[in-house]
Amino acid sequence: MTRVAILGGGPGGYEAALVAAQLGGEVTLVDRDGVGGSAVLTDCVPSKTLIATAEVVSDAAESAELGVELGDDSVGVDLRRVNRRVLDLAKAQSADTTAAVEKAGVRILRGAGRLAPGDRVVVDDGAHEFVADVALLATGARPRILPEAEPDGERILTWEQVYDLDELPSHLVVVGSGVTGAEFASAYNALGSDVTLVSSRDRVLPGEDADAAYVLEEVFARRGLNVLSRSRAASVRRDDDGGGVIVELTDGRTVHGSHCLMAVGSVPNTEGLGLSECGVALDDRGFVKVDRVSRTSARGVYAAGDVTGVNMLASVAAMQGRTAMWHALGDAVSPLNLKTVAANVFTDPEIATVGWSQAAVDAGDIDAVAVKLPLATNARAKMLGIRDGFVKLFCRPGTGIIVGGVVVAPRASELIHPISLAVEASLTVDQMARAFTVYPSLSGSVAEAARQLHRRD
Repeated sequence: MTRVAILGGGPGGYEAALVAAQLGGEVTLVDRDGVGGSAVLTDCVPSKTLIATAEVVSDAAESAELGVELGDDSVGVDLRRVNRRVLDLAKAQSADTTAAVEKAGVRILRGAGRLAPGDRVVVDDGAHEFVADVALLATGARPRILPEAEPDGERILTWEQVYDLDELPSHLVVVGSGVTGAEFASAYNALGSDVTLVSSRDRVLPGEDADAAYVLEEVFARRGLNVLSRSRAASVRRDDDGGGVIVELTDGRTVHGSHCLMAVGSVPNTEGLGLSECGVALDDRGFVKVDRVSRTSARGVYAAGDVTGVNMLASVAAMQGRTAMWHALGDAVSPLNLKTVAANVFTDPEIATVGWSQAAVDAGDIDAVAVKLPLATNARAKMLGIRDGFVKLFCRPGTGIIVGGVVVAPRASELIHPISLAVEASLTVDQMARAFTVYPSLSGSVAEAARQLHRRD
């Protein structure tokens, strides 16, 4: 029986544990913070739970055009109750995941583990020690901290600390306009905070589809969210006189707020893992180097999730973990293909993408044609009062094979799935167009985009 050690209980770790147990391995999962990892306890699940509340508030606030009368001009939230629900839900999800892993026959050791020469795994400096034939590193990442903006957990916050707030920030300054910054800016704006988003780039979400980012910026402007583009924070400090924060920009300007959320990236959790002693190589950013089946440079050692820096999504972490165990335990395996990964930005509206991007098409990296349909002309969107968003499809000329797509809409995370299936299975626009859709439905725009890409021989 193959002895498998997994360090870290996030999606990469617990999914790997389930696969390894299914394939007959003797599996030990070493976890310090709780099964589910940061994705469940401090990041993905909590943030999306908060965002779910923000969506309800936003829908209620904008429901007047649908004939809904709320009896008041505003919708309020009790942030203490919201955050209590967020944390309770995260704990419950972690408990459910723990139960599933234990039911599969996986041994769980609470503590901090590290690798040691001789295929050994050491937990809590020797409290436990055992030999493993296969090891998986899934220790994740943590918020990047700038020395000029040290979080204090009260006014200057990381995204892991916002759930300790009892009152809604009167003016939240968000530093960083990537996915995390944009999501929290959108959510707190909907919940009722004044929000200023400090972006060092020309636009928000610089890594996403430019058309999608433009729609989001328009929505932000309409809802009063202030975006400071081409601006970089030099420091963040407490305002002792006013009880808030002062964000100083590199051009000398200052922004005063009640709270500041720092969203300036992540750093991998690689310290104290015995990596150098065991021959595990890191890249120039400090992440564990892996190939497409999750192998590291050390024999028998694999890695998955944010610690690898490969497309830092929970779904990718889970697939990396599964792939590692399929490979290590001799099951059928396909190398990870990042061109089939679906991703979503949980702003309002959401932005979902899969496959090749507009930027890659424009750069000539792939020969593809595109069509973009605004949701404003969709009958179901009109019924729901949706004014913003679109569906965009990319296909290869000649063959019509679908190679990518973008959806900007409420619940875009659900609407992207048929496009993901098409990209994964190399379906053509004609196959997509000929599948029935419900009328009226938002998904009808996906089929209509495919029809518009039809090319006759």
